[in-house]
Amino acid sequence: LRMPQVKLIVTGDDFGYCPRRNQGIVECFLAGAVSNVSLLVNGSAAADAARLARRHNIPIGLHANLSEGSPVCEVLRTNSSLLNQDGFFHGKMGFRTALSKGLLKMSEVKQELKAQVELFCELTGHLPPHMDGHQHVHVLPEVRHVFAQVLEEYGIKYTRVPVEPGLHKCNWIAPSLMDFYQGVEEDSLNTVDVFTKHGIRWPDIYIGLSTMGKNMSVGNISSAIDAAVGDFLRQGSASSQSSSVSVELMVHPGYPSAPDAGGCGEGPDDFSQSWERLHELQTLMEPELQSHYKTRNIQLCSFKDI
Repeated sequence: LRMPQVKLIVTGDDFGYCPRRNQGIVECFLAGAVSNVSLLVNGSAAADAARLARRHNIPIGLHANLSEGSPVCEVLRTNSSLLNQDGFFHGKMGFRTALSKGLLKMSEVKQELKAQVELFCELTGHLPPHMDGHQHVHVLPEVRHVFAQVLEEYGIKYTRVPVEPGLHKCNWIAPSLMDFYQGVEEDSLNTVDVFTKHGIRWPDIYIGLSTMGKNMSVGNISSAIDAAVGDFLRQGSASSQSSSVSVELMVHPGYPSAPDAGGCGEGPDDFSQSWERLHELQTLMEPELQSHYKTRNIQLCSFKDI
């Protein structure tokens, strides 16, 4: 198989989460290790993140958050179905539980998503070219319809559909996490028709679940991209006109959060304070990874380039 031009979007998620996350993501961008970022507008360092993106000309989209911290919509900060008894979002699993019990009002989901787009525009001065979901909430049942409507209303073209080729073969992923990932994959497959109907697009290939945190290595990233591109070409998914394949690699680099700084209203979580963020930052910066990209004709870019 002739290796086509691979357009790789390396997206640093959770930009705006805390000052140390921002610092790490910007360093990765300046080193050519990250090519795109996703902003949490309810993150405690969101305004700082938007300033940094403007200063360094970093392509920035919206990481819509319905599961961690506080809503940005004033009206929903009190007495909303999106909040738990402590007055915060329900959490990664809590959100899914509340949804499955029919406890979440989709009108409030829509209200909050629109408020986050509006705040993104205030902070950055433009609409997000892409919008995805923190903790993959955007592909969940019911939510996916509202999410697609909001993207269509604002003319936001691109999103993320987290179906990762070869995920099932990754025997280094803990069983509990694999269950969660397979749930995400199933939800994503059920979302494809909804997003397509609303004219929303996403890259040909998604990678990021098998390479998260401590599981990230130069070898893992390289082989995940090579295998996925190979599969894609063998399936003949690439149309004859297009000589390029687009890939999004989801990453979470940064320096570990200080215990009292950051988060989305409740302070930073364990993953944010762990060494795994720094491990991702160091791995993405490896010269070996950069040279792999060169030998494979992989060009880093953002959503507007695909």
